[in-house]
Amino acid sequence: MSFTDRSEAPIYAGLVEEHGDVLAEVRRVAEETLREADRAIDFSDVHRSAAYR
Repeated sequence: MSFTDRSEAPIYAGLVEEHGDVLAEVRRVAEETLREADRAIDFSDVHRSAAYR
C-alpha cells in the first residue's frame, strides 16, 4: 500500500486502486533514469587523466 493511509486521503486511495500508484511509479522511473545517466555520463576517467598532466 502507498505511504498514504486510506483514512487520511480516501480520494487518493480510490485513484490508486483505479489507476495504480502513478506517483510511486514516476519516482521509481526517475531514480532509475538518474542511475542510468550517471553510468552513461561518467567523467571520472577524464578527471583522473587531467590530474596526471
